[in-house]
Amino acid sequence: MIKCIHTGDLHLGSQFTNASFDGIYAKRRRLELWETFEKIVDRAREIKADFLLIAGDLFEEDYFTIGDIKRVRDKFKEIEDVNIIIATGNHDPFSKRSLYRTVDWSKNVFIFDTEKVEKLDFPDLNTTIWGYSWQKKEENTDLFSQMQIEDKNRINILLIHGDILNRDSSYLPIDKDILESKGFDYVALGHIHKPQFVTKRICYCGSPEPLDFGELDVHGIVEGTIEKEKVSMSLMPFSKRLFFEKEICISEAMTYNEIVNKIKNCDIPKSRKENLYRLYLTGIRDRDIYLNIEDLYEVLSKEFYYVEIIDRTSPDYDLEKLEKENKNNMIGYFIEEMKNKGLDDDIVKDALYIGLEVLLKEKVSR
Repeated sequence: MIKCIHTGDLHLGSQFTNASFDGIYAKRRRLELWETFEKIVDRAREIKADFLLIAGDLFEEDYFTIGDIKRVRDKFKEIEDVNIIIATGNHDPFSKRSLYRTVDWSKNVFIFDTEKVEKLDFPDLNTTIWGYSWQKKEENTDLFSQMQIEDKNRINILLIHGDILNRDSSYLPIDKDILESKGFDYVALGHIHKPQFVTKRICYCGSPEPLDFGELDVHGIVEGTIEKEKVSMSLMPFSKRLFFEKEICISEAMTYNEIVNKIKNCDIPKSRKENLYRLYLTGIRDRDIYLNIEDLYEVLSKEFYYVEIIDRTSPDYDLEKLEKENKNNMIGYFIEEMKNKGLDDDIVKDALYIGLEVLLKEKVSR
């Protein structure tokens, strides 16, 4: 039995150019990625792991420096009793000019470096780890059709950065059926940022720190033990922050302060102060209440670490007045038809207000 941590997709050095938050938060997140990286290394020492498996995209090649790679090297030196195995990905390819090649690594660090799947043997642990490092930004090589495990009495692990979920991917598509047929005891995958077990033995560790609002829910590392015929690996929450998207439904009966309080109560105070939120305001508001988003940010700034607000509400229209003013046009016909369907039905009522908002905007623009 061996004890392992499976991680990857840390993206150290990321500039967050595609994220919705500004430069101040981007700088904080860059520092937090480093903090989490160091925590992962410390965790490997704490649990006396046999292997720390890194499944690619450890860093962002375009933004990383020699000073940064030395910082990684020095941190790895702190856990010389742990075997650190790296299979590089599309953001940190092991090209001839790779930063991986600019430093001397301690004896416990192994980086795959061939144009085919290669293996590392650890006889004392009865383990063989197979892996492959990217050489360029895109890969579509068939790596597994001719590959065979030589000693199935050993624990055989595959460490690779690729796409098992999309056979048409430009990022090393992997055929799940072929992979399963090879008989690996555990497949440690990187590339997909959502942590998930594809099967009991094939796992994406996900990004330990979510990078934007496209990466919701729990993120962390995959930790546990592996032995022949038994895998006990599971996701361990490890991120400093999480991203949340929430819908805040309001009604025409709510006052401005009630709306603000409902936003404040979208989560517990501790979570609001630690995480990043994107809130969608939906429903129908009093027609005389104007939700100025900049004002809301100012009011809520002390309640959230970070919050985005997207207003999708509709005003509570004076239906009788609107119907009378538009008796012989599309707006009047639409109101009449929806009233006939029954405004006691919330779905019908929501459809009416959404439709009115579109029709009234078209009328104004003419």
